[in-house]
Amino acid sequence: MALRVMVVDDALFMRNMLKDIFVRAGYDVIAEAENGEMALQLYQETKPDLVTMDIVMPKKSGIEALQDIIAEDPEACVVMVSALGQDSLVLDAVESGAKDFIVKPFKEDKVLEIVKRITGHI
Repeated sequence: MALRVMVVDDALFMRNMLKDIFVRAGYDVIAEAENGEMALQLYQETKPDLVTMDIVMPKKSGIEALQDIIAEDPEACVVMVSALGQDSLVLDAVESGAKDFIVKPFKEDKVLEIVKRITGHI
């Protein structure tokens, strides 16, 4: 069965880049959200195998959404997506339960390497 992925980023361009990477790898992108509030709601509805979560977003930050998801599902597999220079935010995210992080701009092989390592999914 294909890995079920939710992509969360306030930038449509970034969501589309990640969706393309996942689709080419044979994963199912089952949901996408543009802010942390929407991410939490869609997580509850779809229960994806993996979430990629931008750190800085409007309404509810990626870290806040991560904390809410982990509180509800401690086994949730969330990978944070950050820009260069957001080291302290990445550390906060990992301490809050993120499994790993991807730094923008990212390369397809690095994204897939991280996903395979944390999910065991090829």
